[in-house]
Amino acid sequence: MQWTRSLISVRRWAAVAGTTALAFGTSWAPVPAALAAIPRPLATDYQLVNTGPTPPSQAACNAIGRRCWAPGPYSIAYNLKQLHDAGNKGQGVTVAVVDSFGSQTIRADLNNFSTQFNLPHMCGEDNYTCAPGDPTFNILCVQACTDAKSTGNGHQQDRSAWSVEVSLDVEWVHAVAPRANVLLVTSPTAETLGVPGFPQMMNAEQYVIDHGLAQVISQSFGAAEESFNGGTAALENLRGAFKSAKANGVSVFASSGDGGNANVMKSPVSGPNANPVIPFPSVIWPGSDPLVTSVGGTYLCANANTGSRVADSVSPPINCQSNPGVTEIGWVIAGGGFSHVFGKPAYQSTLPPGSNTGANTNNMRGIPDVGMEASSRTGVLVYDGGSWFVVGGTSVSSPTFAAVAAIADQVNGAPLGFLNDAFYKIGSNPARYANDFFDVNTGNNDQFQNPQDPNYAATAGWDPVTGLGTPNAVNLVPDLIAAVHGS
Repeated sequence: MQWTRSLISVRRWAAVAGTTALAFGTSWAPVPAALAAIPRPLATDYQLVNTGPTPPSQAACNAIGRRCWAPGPYSIAYNLKQLHDAGNKGQGVTVAVVDSFGSQTIRADLNNFSTQFNLPHMCGEDNYTCAPGDPTFNILCVQACTDAKSTGNGHQQDRSAWSVEVSLDVEWVHAVAPRANVLLVTSPTAETLGVPGFPQMMNAEQYVIDHGLAQVISQSFGAAEESFNGGTAALENLRGAFKSAKANGVSVFASSGDGGNANVMKSPVSGPNANPVIPFPSVIWPGSDPLVTSVGGTYLCANANTGSRVADSVSPPINCQSNPGVTEIGWVIAGGGFSHVFGKPAYQSTLPPGSNTGANTNNMRGIPDVGMEASSRTGVLVYDGGSWFVVGGTSVSSPTFAAVAAIADQVNGAPLGFLNDAFYKIGSNPARYANDFFDVNTGNNDQFQNPQDPNYAATAGWDPVTGLGTPNAVNLVPDLIAAVHGS
């Protein structure tokens, strides 16, 4: 039987040829719109490599100064393959990814991505007939399903970046947790109209939580804390979904940002004052929220053909070549630093030896918590609209780490919920920490000084570039489960 695609749409029932739309209930309270911050997609660097259904070769990526990660080698580099080979692929768990606009081609794009990389096909792809036990792909539209390819009117930014973001988020959750379900949550608001943007996204997440639609949420967007009109009060009005997530056992991840320790205020559409930079180190929300697991980024300089974690310091990019023998390097523009809104949470009171907190002069929340590959120079391959891109941004690291959490939920047999307490509990145990994380201690994300401020360097232990480090997944998953359960 051919599967009928379902779209969940807010505030309206609709019947569209070949689709079924469902409406939000009335139990949720809309978030006040007292802010002007713009939710920006954090797939900030992507480059076309080739067109057509077949993925590019590594030689084609090297020719443009990059190395490209496909799902197979990537799973080896983070020791995910051992979990997959044991049958642990996230089955029965749903990961929600939250994006503006969506993509009209995502169902076809996902089908080709699955075909090319020999991944299980998902119920919800174009040109695929479902079989029992297939993972599912569904779409939840906030208010309306819109076209990410349209640029709208003169008051809107080009939406095309969101299309790549959607393909990245969906395809790479599927790559890391191949049998997990994926729910794409979209909103129709132009990002330059920031007042409704964040409230729509948070209301959608609240609905996902209230109705038990996902056990893990990934957010590949953000805006500087300083860009929210009303400061702390404005952010507090948006945090209801995160409080509900913790109370209901839902894990929430967010990108740490793609500006290093520098961010911008709300951008004018054009003119000499476009993209004004905040003149001091800052971080983005929701990544800075203590109820969220913030994911930073690295250059993954392992062998992209085999996945071996022996450093490949010969192949491009220059960042790997100039750091011989280093397998993973803190990405120079991975977001990170210390909040100006949220105080230091209890879980960050004990950090591994050598942790870099020198810039935390006011005892505030530090981000990120953990890290994963993010630079487009060692980027992941993404299929969008008939073309292959190598993509970077902490938009890569958030959904991929969320997919690791989905595997942990599946192994546990139940949702693990809020994870930060457990991550830092592992970090406080030297043996477990060395076993479960690849501690990245090269790189710096300072954007203000030359030479760069050492307080923003990747170091042993926690640092404001990669957090605790990147996952040695086969070891982290069982220890994360144990830590959540108090051992």
